Amino acid sequence: MAEPSSTPSSAPSTAPSIAPSDFIRDVVREDNAQGTYSGRVQTRFPPEPNGYLHIGHAKAIVTDFGIAESFGGVCNLRLDDTNPGTEETEYVQAIVDDIAWLGYTPGRVVHASDYFEQLYSWAQYLIEQGLAYVDDQDPETISAQRGGYGKPGVESPYRDRPAAESLDLLARMRIGEFPDGSRCLRARIDMQNENMWLRDPVMYRIRHMHHHSTGDEWKIFPTYDWAHGQSDAIEGVTHSLCSLEFNSHRPLYEWFLAHLPLEGPAPKQREFARLELTHTITSKRRLKKLVDDRLVDGWDDPRMPTLRGMRRRGYPAAAIRDFCTAIGTTRNNSVRAIEEFESFVRKELNRTAQRRMAVLHPLKLVLDGWPVDADGNPVVDHFEIVNNPENPDDGTRRVAFSGTLWIEQDDFREDPPRKYFRLSPGREVRLRGAYLVTATDVVKDAEGRIVEVHASYDPDSRGGTAPDGRKVKSTMHWVSAAHAVDAEVRLYDRLFTADIPGEATGEALDDLNPDSRQILTGCKLEAALADTDPGQVVQFERLGYFGVDPDSPMVFHRTVGLRDEWAHIQKRNG
Repeated sequence: MAEPSSTPSSAPSTAPSIAPSDFIRDVVREDNAQGTYSGRVQTRFPPEPNGYLHIGHAKAIVTDFGIAESFGGVCNLRLDDTNPGTEETEYVQAIVDDIAWLGYTPGRVVHASDYFEQLYSWAQYLIEQGLAYVDDQDPETISAQRGGYGKPGVESPYRDRPAAESLDLLARMRIGEFPDGSRCLRARIDMQNENMWLRDPVMYRIRHMHHHSTGDEWKIFPTYDWAHGQSDAIEGVTHSLCSLEFNSHRPLYEWFLAHLPLEGPAPKQREFARLELTHTITSKRRLKKLVDDRLVDGWDDPRMPTLRGMRRRGYPAAAIRDFCTAIGTTRNNSVRAIEEFESFVRKELNRTAQRRMAVLHPLKLVLDGWPVDADGNPVVDHFEIVNNPENPDDGTRRVAFSGTLWIEQDDFREDPPRKYFRLSPGREVRLRGAYLVTATDVVKDAEGRIVEVHASYDPDSRGGTAPDGRKVKSTMHWVSAAHAVDAEVRLYDRLFTADIPGEATGEALDDLNPDSRQILTGCKLEAALADTDPGQVVQFERLGYFGVDPDSPMVFHRTVGLRDEWAHIQKRNG
């Protein structure tokens, strides 16, 4: 085996100082107590570069890097690039970038293709030991002969092929002498084993394809099961952590390692529950179809569950890490409510996001009697407004105020319903941090739509408090019309309408929500928002949290609303 990585993996400073308890950490503690790996702990995150990372991968990343961090170990990033037909350099770089954004630094960045020569040598070794053979049958025949649960397997007529003949054929397969699908290398294990993965699994298949890393050097490529455990051993991995669907692969993982001339103890594979969210899919094939069919704008569409999409939407990396840590590492698959995940996003943004005022559906409010200067221009007042009540260190900002404002259309009703406490004829409300105002009149267009509301204001209520102590039941946000900046705001609903997409029909895309995005133009924003950094998330007061698009400065994505839907669900469920 190669020398194990020795550089500790870097994890966020928010990592717990005391390792939490779960069944995987218990395994690591026991191994450390017994000296199995001389106290070393090394993990790896091994994605296939055939798409962009999604929320399910985030759980694996937090688990792999988190366990290494808990025990002072190291976690490598290993690109499982064994299938040239689906992999691209674009995905490789994206994976590296997304892990860095999530807050982790691998000990090393390696590729399964780095080990192709060693894997080939070990394949030759297994042939020499009578534990592998070249099979001339086509994939369909091999699949049929494997049988099924309760159905016996059929041994290949090439199973007892002499080792010298298999070695010769494997060498000729490597240089591309045979067409795709004409031959493969199989492990010689047990065609009657109850575990289907032990029924002479394929180790190498012929692929005349260009590989993004090795070019045209190789014409045969290892299967996942042949490459995975052996790559772990080459790197010096101690604990190989996988999602639960690989539980049935573990006997094969252990069989390969047990029959190879390894130095030192073999890695241990352990499986944990993957992360699934309601109203969400994590199948790379289906996500790619969404992109290819232009049902979304791309892998980084804010509606996508990819880390790229979440980043563009404004989800903080810290919230994703905290959520994955909080749900823990368990043995039981389950689907978590997306509202629970959003509660972590909301909690983090409530602590960190600056407050600003924005009007998404503008309605003009004119304050009659507002003073003008010697030139007849409206006087501009200014108010000091707190940037973030949750963090006093964020200070205050000066916000301009004039006699003509923008308010939300929903904040005025000419004929208000019962228990409507916002602005209506004769009703007094508070303009956030400014004055108390009372609606007096409206202006309508030719179609009878209200385009302007007139109101009186109390000049003695500066700061929003009446000197006589009278109370109002509503406080509204506003934007000075003379100082507003225009923006585009994109509101998002669930990408899929069903809790479990495809549960009813078997096809997730049947539940695609045609109204998952609403684009608003002509929104009026507080002037300070013109200087917001790309990717920054702010709270639009009373409306929600919104992230600035990284590529379009005056485009804002709604990250999450203000209402704690998860708390409501918990209360409803008792």
